[in-house]
Amino acid sequence: MPEVRLSVDDGHDLPSLAVLAASPDDSLPLISGEPEQHVLRTTYVDTADLLLARHGITLRRRVGGGGGGWYLQVAGGAPGPGGVRLPPGRAGSAVPDELQRLVRARTGGRPLAAVARVMTGRTVHRVFDATDREVLELVDDRVSARRILPVDGSGEAAGAEVTWREVTVRAPDGADERLAAVAGALGEGGPTEEPTTTSELARVLDLGTPAEQDGRPPRSSPTRKPSTSSVVVAYLAEQLEQIRSQDLLVRLGAPGSVHRMRVATRRSRSALATFRAAFDPDVVGPLRGELRWLAGVLGDVRDAEVVSDRVSEALVAGSADTAIGPGPAETDARSAHAAARTAMLGALEGDRYDRVLDTLGELVAAPPTTERGDRPAGKALRRGIATEYADVRRLMKRAMATAEPEERARLLHDARKAAKRTRYAAELAGDVLGAEAVAFAAAMESMQEALGEYQDTVVLRAHLRERAEATTDPAAAFTYGRMHALEEVRAREVEGRLPSVWAAASRKRLRRWLR
Repeated sequence: MPEVRLSVDDGHDLPSLAVLAASPDDSLPLISGEPEQHVLRTTYVDTADLLLARHGITLRRRVGGGGGGWYLQVAGGAPGPGGVRLPPGRAGSAVPDELQRLVRARTGGRPLAAVARVMTGRTVHRVFDATDREVLELVDDRVSARRILPVDGSGEAAGAEVTWREVTVRAPDGADERLAAVAGALGEGGPTEEPTTTSELARVLDLGTPAEQDGRPPRSSPTRKPSTSSVVVAYLAEQLEQIRSQDLLVRLGAPGSVHRMRVATRRSRSALATFRAAFDPDVVGPLRGELRWLAGVLGDVRDAEVVSDRVSEALVAGSADTAIGPGPAETDARSAHAAARTAMLGALEGDRYDRVLDTLGELVAAPPTTERGDRPAGKALRRGIATEYADVRRLMKRAMATAEPEERARLLHDARKAAKRTRYAAELAGDVLGAEAVAFAAAMESMQEALGEYQDTVVLRAHLRERAEATTDPAAAFTYGRMHALEEVRAREVEGRLPSVWAAASRKRLRRWLR
């Protein structure tokens, strides 16, 4: 529903909404409904250091106004306007366990308590046309709020009162022109102005603009001669922040969130593998294993997403063939994705996942470095990148030399993983080694993407073979066979492009700096 928000002087009398909303297109006068009065009481909950608010997450309990309940919302990316909503429970009740679990990746298990209380006197005005259809709604909020400050013991103290008035105009039928006209008329004469995008909670806590709230300080420039471990730790801190920021979005089903969280997990593991000599092996070894487990859990969902998408694409590509239709292929793919997602959510609820985040956070906070890790970074970074790239060259050479399809597919899959490790290592080193490392990372990314496209066909063909063998429906078996044939064609097309992509990515001038 389109809307416009305006800040309004407390003593300003609003004009008749029915008059403001009138349009030359209206054949009959508009009718103002009876104003509705509500009192809303909202308690915002957070950690003592406001970890949720500083990262765009809002957790609150609201009563009154017909919309009471516990609300959990994340800025950007969450599906739907409401995020998560649960019943309000009794006054003074603790935050529901489900919500505490959802924000655990961000809070790290820190206690949650009230950080602000807001009371809103709300007046709702509605305008209807002659058919009793609502054409406009104006919500007039007079807000008083106080920050809640902890004191010694179990008590709390309220900060100074903050007050404001805000008007929100909405057009339920999507009439943007009528909405714009009313908003413009309300703004004439200076009693109103466009508000900032600062949220209600940010006003109370004085957190500043959304850009200042997100809790992600700009990446600092490295020292003149940073150590290998310091470069790697800075990179790991970025990946940990990405995992934490995607955690809630993954749980809420936001598009792309599983992929982003998986990539951050893989980057962390890859960095600790390539530059493992910089850290205590007794710490890094087990952590790499746990990151591999987490990447696998996320990977099952991501692979199922890829299969589901490719099944849909293959069905569209084969739509000219009347024998190929939706039916069991799409149903099977969706079921597999749903099962993988259920398993992933179960894993994210477990202690093992919590320990992965805690251990990675402890490594970033207090790195267990070695003597080699404390040396200047340049030489070690180049050596790590060169070692990973040597694996790419070896695997690509073997893959192009073999004529056995299954062996070739295995080697190309391994080459893809090696190209990915090389890319991540070069990206990690970009701030220290400069533009040459950045360009090399981009070249490895192009190789990784081409090999990834080929691997997608391998995964989907295996899925189709499995489903064809399992079905007893001749029509379904035929559909799987035709889709498999289409994927074979796609695989040959990708294979045909690989030599030219590899030639471009492996040019000597891109890697001279590695010597």
